[in-house]
Amino acid sequence: MELDGKGKKALQELGDAVNAAVEQSPIVAAAMDDLRRMGYEPNISLKLEIDLQEILGSNKEFSEEGKLHLTDDDLRTLQRMKIKLDE
Repeated sequence: MELDGKGKKALQELGDAVNAAVEQSPIVAAAMDDLRRMGYEPNISLKLEIDLQEILGSNKEFSEEGKLHLTDDDLRTLQRMKIKLDE
């Protein structure tokens, strides 16, 4: 999928937000402190992969009533994320 400038900027902002969240996480900081107390200097390297799918593509589309049609795969993904949809 080819992204325009706005899309590329939004992806960069998402990556920056994830990085900031990890850096500012008290849980991550505590785990790193534990490792330092054990005599190790932790170096964290994360790989972030972002998969984009167009909402108004062949997989998902809105009906004339304005309802979003989801595939079985979409529903399984939402269920794994513990997201419930109102019928």
